[in-house]
Amino acid sequence: MTSVPTLTFFNNKGGVGKTTLVYHLSWMFAELGVRTLVVDCDHQANLTAAFVDEAALSDLWNPARAGHCVSTIYDAVRPLARAEDFSPPKTIAIDPKLQLIAGDMGLSAFEDQLSEQWTQALLGNEDAREHAMLVLSAFWRMAQAKASEMNADLVMFDVAPNQGAINQSVLIGTDHVVVPLAADWLSLQGLRNLGPALLRWRMGWKDRTLRIGDALGPLPSGEIRPAGYIVVQQQKTLSRPVQAYESLLDRIPGDYRQYLLQEKDGGTLPDIKSDPYCLALLRPYHGLMMLSQEARKPVFKLRSADGAIGSHAAAVTRAYQDFHTLALKILSRIGITPA
Repeated sequence: MTSVPTLTFFNNKGGVGKTTLVYHLSWMFAELGVRTLVVDCDHQANLTAAFVDEAALSDLWNPARAGHCVSTIYDAVRPLARAEDFSPPKTIAIDPKLQLIAGDMGLSAFEDQLSEQWTQALLGNEDAREHAMLVLSAFWRMAQAKASEMNADLVMFDVAPNQGAINQSVLIGTDHVVVPLAADWLSLQGLRNLGPALLRWRMGWKDRTLRIGDALGPLPSGEIRPAGYIVVQQQKTLSRPVQAYESLLDRIPGDYRQYLLQEKDGGTLPDIKSDPYCLALLRPYHGLMMLSQEARKPVFKLRSADGAIGSHAAAVTRAYQDFHTLALKILSRIGITPA
């Protein structure tokens, strides 16, 4: 059985617009006819809060319904603690071509179990190794099952900005990873830490799958192929000179090659605007983002009734063009043809 391609936006530096990108691009992929399943694996569940209104959130996260229905990602993985397999979660239909597996702040409780199972998959006896591999691959297997059910073309994961065990398990089930960046030192440091982590996870997963063989059926490949990076531009201020901002931008093409692609010194580097790995230099759209949150719709779907008038209306048109171009570039990079 051919698996559905998986895509994760990941940087272990927070505040780079990761969840905002997942939200807007999932909508744009659906707009392009790409049937998309979004899985919120960030325990902060901000992506779910962007998609779902407060009344629905209250119902999703109501403690009284715990154990009675499988409505969130945490509900789905809880049986793994009892040496069972995951329970198929319900999805939320956002759009005819867009569905969501809701996030849950309780998911953080799954972190320690995943960390323990990573060790068991290598050092445990045969039964322990098999159970460990089922636990570690649960996010991928769950997503594939739901993607098959809805005939999806793409699975997108949203994750927290850290290198914890939850993210490790999500990433080993990721075919393609896009790195969101900002032109600041902390973002670049996150990029430098990310490359070695992805390499370590790839190698660790390969070692574990070789030990288990094909006894469990399909498992994720763990290739975690870098698909490029997106720079979410920031407004320049008097306290942050343009020269310093441009200097940080200039470092990104080289750092991406060195730390993400593990390339040796390859000579002259392109500037960021001509770098083939740069998927976009994306405008921040700060004014539209506030309207987007209030209307619970992406910035490029805002209308005059949502407050998008005057200069905001022109910005909505630019935003549609920006996200449309970016979505097409990502789809081409990961081998998906729009409908």
